Amino acid sequence: MMRLMLLLLTASLLGGCSAMDKFLVRASTPLIEGGIHSLNQETDLQLAEDSIPTNLNVLQGMINIDPENASLRVYAAQAFYGLGYGFNEDNRPRRAINFYQRGLQHGLKALEINGYTNLRYGSMEELEATLQKADEDDVGALFWTASNWAKWIDQNRDTPESLIELPKPTALMQRVLDLDETFYYGGAHIYFGVFYGSRPPMFGGDFKKSEHHFNRAREITRNELLVVDLLQAQYLSRQKMDREDFHNRLSKIIEAPEDLNPDIALLNQIAKRKAKMLLNEEEKWF
Repeated sequence: MMRLMLLLLTASLLGGCSAMDKFLVRASTPLIEGGIHSLNQETDLQLAEDSIPTNLNVLQGMINIDPENASLRVYAAQAFYGLGYGFNEDNRPRRAINFYQRGLQHGLKALEINGYTNLRYGSMEELEATLQKADEDDVGALFWTASNWAKWIDQNRDTPESLIELPKPTALMQRVLDLDETFYYGGAHIYFGVFYGSRPPMFGGDFKKSEHHFNRAREITRNELLVVDLLQAQYLSRQKMDREDFHNRLSKIIEAPEDLNPDIALLNQIAKRKAKMLLNEEEKWF
């Protein structure tokens, strides 16, 4: 595996783009899936953070060899989102913004390769018409594009021109919800839980819809993904000024067993760290 990865990286650095290089890239795709699964099982946050840049360099080398490979672009979008949200957003926000932007670019490119062009700068009417053509094979690209896009907007929320774009990633995520509500641990439901829970009703919020989506995400994940409660506390409980619910949900995350679900151990460790940080803000917010 390491020899194959080194071969791919060397070929990319030398500018290789032969048919054989592309064949090697496509033959190695299952290794990426295995690497993602292994990373998700990691419980040491520092080790996980240290390993991602190396893996991204290899992935970028593969993209240099096969730039029209939509699957590689989706993996890159996922990786940049993970770097931004999991390891930079809380203490290095400018760096996180850069990662979300790079993830968005890869996601949009993946969709473009699949035939969906001008999604960012076209009209909403054009976007919605285009999305009706999307099917289950497009779900990954739609999800990670929307996730990076919405996070980039959230981190630039003081900039009016970025907020104007919010209906577009929301439309992409709605299409994910229509096509496969279970994708990435019910991620589309988590998105809409935040979407409806982070604003007061007079500005488009809907607390009942938010709670419905968070509950559905918990059902899909058998209540084993701690990020669901984390985001419900951070956005819905805080918006409702429900201090007791905020405190109880975050405390429950911190006290959750370390082996709650080994396949998503990294996501749950990230949730535990973020829960501690949010609890430190409780006195200020309530």
